[in-house]
Amino acid sequence: MLEKQSTWYVILIAVSAGMAGLLYGFDTAVISGAIGYLQDLYDLSPAMEGWVISCVMIGGVIGVAISGFLSDRYGRKNIMVVAAILFIISALGSAFATSITMLVWARIIGGFGIGFASALSVTYISECAPPAIRGRLGSLYQLFTIFGICATFYINYGVANSGSYAWGLEEGWRWMLGYGTIPGVIFLILLFFIPESPRYLIKKGRESEAYQILKRINGEKIAKKETQEIKVSLETAQSTSARDLLKPGLRMALGVGIFLALFNQVIGMNAVTYYGPDIFRRVGFENNTEFLATSIIGSVQVVFTILALLLIDKLGRKKLMAVGSSFMAIFMVLIGSVFYFEPANSGPLLVIFVAGFTAAFCVSMGPIPWIMIPEIFPNHLRAKAVGIATMFLWGANWAIGQFTPMLINNMGGAFTFWMFAVINVICFTFVMTIVPETKNKSLEEIAEIWKPKKKIGKEKVG
Repeated sequence: MLEKQSTWYVILIAVSAGMAGLLYGFDTAVISGAIGYLQDLYDLSPAMEGWVISCVMIGGVIGVAISGFLSDRYGRKNIMVVAAILFIISALGSAFATSITMLVWARIIGGFGIGFASALSVTYISECAPPAIRGRLGSLYQLFTIFGICATFYINYGVANSGSYAWGLEEGWRWMLGYGTIPGVIFLILLFFIPESPRYLIKKGRESEAYQILKRINGEKIAKKETQEIKVSLETAQSTSARDLLKPGLRMALGVGIFLALFNQVIGMNAVTYYGPDIFRRVGFENNTEFLATSIIGSVQVVFTILALLLIDKLGRKKLMAVGSSFMAIFMVLIGSVFYFEPANSGPLLVIFVAGFTAAFCVSMGPIPWIMIPEIFPNHLRAKAVGIATMFLWGANWAIGQFTPMLINNMGGAFTFWMFAVINVICFTFVMTIVPETKNKSLEEIAEIWKPKKKIGKEKVG
């Protein structure tokens, strides 16, 4: 058990870094409120409307791709500070944009910041948190993401009701986007109260500083042991090149990391998040009841993400992902069936099935990939590997945002959601066969999982 003082210090560290999720959640939700005004103001074509929404993901992909290299050179904390500054610049630039081109560039800059933060926040938490509560602390990123989404829905609603449509067309959307400075400033301020990652410090030869941080987190006895383990793991590493991730053992770790990143995005939750109101309209919701239904789903997200926070270090990552993906597959079959059979009064049924799917996602494939991806890589390659895996995550995020409406319009809701059901079955299979359990293991112990097993000689003993 941690001492009370150490517990609060660890929580401060995790909450401060986890606030990066608030930026991600805000940006995910805010454009849904502003895009209607922007479409009318600038007479956007469908292609340009899609570009305004998705351009942030281009910045995000580039941001995560270089985050590992930058953080290995300049430190996890320093690059997160840069991320906060970029997000503040993006929010202000978006609010004061005088053209659609300026708005797009501002959003791309914000994408850089969110990309940096999404890759490094959970990496930093994993490198600082004690093994017994690392899962719960890592879940804070996803929890703050959900809080950011829900809060932003209320902000958009409040701004939209603050004046006439003409006011919203000229000023309202600017306030929506400009409110992003608030989570950006909060994130920036909190970062000044936390230390650099102790594993990064040892990697840079600053062992004394790292030991003092680990001592404050875990106590003197564990700090000495952990400092030595980190030193050994770094000293035995032959190089820090990303090419090492293709060597035997580590390429399996990279494969697991990419798998977790992809399935966090492609199993269907983002389709519901981005296009929830449109999905509910297709079964008869109208007069803004589709937004009420979407709000109910948002509330389910918050409740079950909190539940995941309580369960993840007790039940384990692998078990939760296996159970969650099973239930997600079942609910996706049921959602597709609503669209296929079109039963009378199908609206309430659809809300129940989508809520069930959301609950299963939020206790499994929602938060756990964000926790496990930084856990499974060795100290000397963690930042680079997380950047690579998260790049796949952002790419999959873009693909779901871009192609889901095309699938629903061209292939129908039943085919689309049954396709997601199949993807969840594949996810379950991969979880059961290749994903290790990391509960209660130190990062150095997890790194041992990937070391190639020594071949036993043919000679008989004795």
